[in-house]
Amino acid sequence: MWLRNGQMETIDIQIKDPIVRNKVDGLIEDLKHGNILGSYQLAKNTVEVLLHMISKEELANVKKLISVIREQGQRLMSAQPSETVVGNMVYRVLKIIRDECRAIDETAEEQSQESIQKSSTAPGDDVSNKDILSLKKLLLAEGDVDISDKSISSLKAPIIDAVNELLVELDTSQENISAQALEHIHSNEVIMTAGQSHTVEAFFKKAAKKRTFKVIVVECAPFYQGQKMATNLASAGINTTLITDSAVFAMMARVNKVIIGTHTVMANGGLKAINGCHAIALAAKYHSVPLVVCAPMYKLSPKYLCSCDQVAFNKFASPEDVMSFSEGEILSKAQIYNPIFDYVPPELVTLYIFNIGGNAPSYVYRLLSELYDTEDQEL
Repeated sequence: MWLRNGQMETIDIQIKDPIVRNKVDGLIEDLKHGNILGSYQLAKNTVEVLLHMISKEELANVKKLISVIREQGQRLMSAQPSETVVGNMVYRVLKIIRDECRAIDETAEEQSQESIQKSSTAPGDDVSNKDILSLKKLLLAEGDVDISDKSISSLKAPIIDAVNELLVELDTSQENISAQALEHIHSNEVIMTAGQSHTVEAFFKKAAKKRTFKVIVVECAPFYQGQKMATNLASAGINTTLITDSAVFAMMARVNKVIIGTHTVMANGGLKAINGCHAIALAAKYHSVPLVVCAPMYKLSPKYLCSCDQVAFNKFASPEDVMSFSEGEILSKAQIYNPIFDYVPPELVTLYIFNIGGNAPSYVYRLLSELYDTEDQEL
């Protein structure tokens, strides 16, 4: 699909390279069967497949490259709609391609204007062509630049370099978030967390090297991921207490702050987090306890909760985790839902700790404009 002047034009471009085609099909199968665990690995695998596509596919111009990535990105997103990080990486790569095109356009235009200026501007002129060019940029939106017919040959190298930088960002995200731990965790604090998050675990372990504090872990039934989190933190020498979900409100009065991870940061600053986080956020709000969310930038999605139905937003696990199938007579008379995620509205979140620094939920919209292009937010 290609958007030009509000009109949608269909371009059907098949992947020619058999290796690239196999990699895309393999990732789609892994997504459908849930073979890839963790948002980080999903993001990395998606970017690596797109990088392979950019480097191996022989395409005439940028228009065809963007069309291929959009079509294959749509296939990847459709394979597992609830894994928003896959779509995030597709949007990020498309943004990189458009930015590289615009950078070359600006460089060429500046060089052209400089040559004109040298030949036409008199020594006493107050207004130069460079000033006129700056005013022109203020009047024109970024989307006005036509990148459709640009040759891919001169752009492939800088695009590949930029995508490799994105891979480095993914690899260092957890480390950069952990580096901020001492700014947010102080001595003798009592901190509550929920379930298991590798980012939050690394955050606590980093702070524990120089701070002494206590962690209360909510076990998050019926999956009980908090039990593994509590075990890992206790093994690292951190004073850890494991509590049931029903004890959250009672324990919140003695907590200094809540630090949790998340599956997705929505475009409005809300959260798609593990089931039970909404109740924790409400308890924290009632007791005026700050709620801090550790989230790498690849989890920041341009999607809103209202833009997708619950099938795309949530995942439902087997009711066996809630009630045994051996109780067949009861199950035949009852409907049992076992959702994996909760939605936490932005007004319940105090601060996001991204790998680029801390930001309030109200600033998320600004980060979205830096990461994603408006032309690609709907494939």
